[in-house]
Amino acid sequence: MNSNLFSLNGKVALVTGAAYGIGFAIAEALAEAGAKIAFNCRKPEHLQSALDEYSKLGIEARGYLCDVTKEDEVKAMVADIESTLGSVDILVNNAGIIRRIPMHEMSVDEFREVVDIDLNAPFIVAKAVIPAMMKKRSGKIINICSMMSELGRETVSAYAAAKGGLKMLTRNIASEYGEYNIQCNGIGPGYIATPQTAPLRERQPDGSRHPFDSFIVAKTPAARWGNPDDLKGPVVFLASQASDFVNGHILYVDGGILAYIGKQP
Repeated sequence: MNSNLFSLNGKVALVTGAAYGIGFAIAEALAEAGAKIAFNCRKPEHLQSALDEYSKLGIEARGYLCDVTKEDEVKAMVADIESTLGSVDILVNNAGIIRRIPMHEMSVDEFREVVDIDLNAPFIVAKAVIPAMMKKRSGKIINICSMMSELGRETVSAYAAAKGGLKMLTRNIASEYGEYNIQCNGIGPGYIATPQTAPLRERQPDGSRHPFDSFIVAKTPAARWGNPDDLKGPVVFLASQASDFVNGHILYVDGGILAYIGKQP
């Protein structure tokens, strides 16, 4: 097999929300495959911390303070990337939030905030990079979806609505721009062990698992949480020449949860 199928040498990748967590691991993977990295976040302290971490890994990442829900800010960021690194070859729409609030207690503003960041922002950023991809007749767009693109769950009405919409936006971008050799696919992570989910995995005072930890492990055929590195191979595949005829697909990296009904009590 031609190993160059997975090479990203010379490619410019923009990963939104890649100051830490899943986004950081994705950007690291793309850099390891040869891509030049640009990323954004909204807080100066997160930006500098991320730049320091990228530098420690030998990655020359270009960071931007940019709110991806603001079209003017996104246009300015993309214009600067084009003038310094080159036009964006790979876009990963990773930035997102979740608000765990029962639907009947959630305010309309809280619902709109989640949809704005998790669904409207990917539209805004994709819209900004697609014209250059059309001109080059080449491009990769990867939207970070969720198992909630397929499933519902208590307290995540806004998140599930947004991620379900992102799945369909992914398919529509594939449908609308496939003729320009632009592939748009999604990755749906399962439950990933990050600092943000660490409280859900802490041992209880009696040494037993946290109830949510037990629930996830029992529901996952792999019998473990995922880790950010589990997403590296899938994202490089979808960003590379190896996936040139894969379009409109959501790749669930979930340890098998979506395929599994769970253990019999």
